[in-house]
Amino acid sequence: MHALDGVSLEIARNEFVAVSGPSGCGKSTLIHLLAGLEYPTAGEIFVDGLALHTAEDSALTRYRRRQVGLVFQFFNLLPTMNVLENVSFPLLLQGVSPQESEKRAAELVALVGLADRSKHFIHQLSGGEQQRTAIARALVHHPVLLIADEPTGNLDSHSAATVMRLLEKISAEQMTTLIVVTHSDEVARAASRRVEMRDGKVVRDSNQNVGPALVPRP
Repeated sequence: MHALDGVSLEIARNEFVAVSGPSGCGKSTLIHLLAGLEYPTAGEIFVDGLALHTAEDSALTRYRRRQVGLVFQFFNLLPTMNVLENVSFPLLLQGVSPQESEKRAAELVALVGLADRSKHFIHQLSGGEQQRTAIARALVHHPVLLIADEPTGNLDSHSAATVMRLLEKISAEQMTTLIVVTHSDEVARAASRRVEMRDGKVVRDSNQNVGPALVPRP
């Protein structure tokens, strides 16, 4: 059995797509491939003109640093850094100056509503605030694609609703294509398009007709 079997998708720029399905259906494999974390054993993947299936490791590293943002269920924030430092850290890895990194990070921290918490450390934040910090970090390099893997899975209902409103706002205002992987029907209904998976296959796609493609077929 293949983790993904005959999956063919086009996702448009600035589209908000929810990928849903039971555990083991292939959701995680799909986003790992789109994030350049794994190579496919067959088939082709193009994101914003880059052929991920043939790209060298160095090209995939640049892609992950500059073109794709990742948000995880467990936040993956650095506990020894405050909010602003966590958000600016990816820019420092790219060689951006500390002054410019802090400036851009402060703009994103304000965007997610945490300007008054920017000097707080991670253990001083609620779960919802930690997830908003993770979203700001994922956006700080202006990615063309933002992938959120179960972004509300560890949050209470109020925090989950806040995070989803924020992701919707970002998708609409920042011209960033958003793919959310979720088990939640409520989260999936918030998206403009829903893709359902079973046993490595796409069994339902609510929108087969999309615009200029970010992830096109060759």
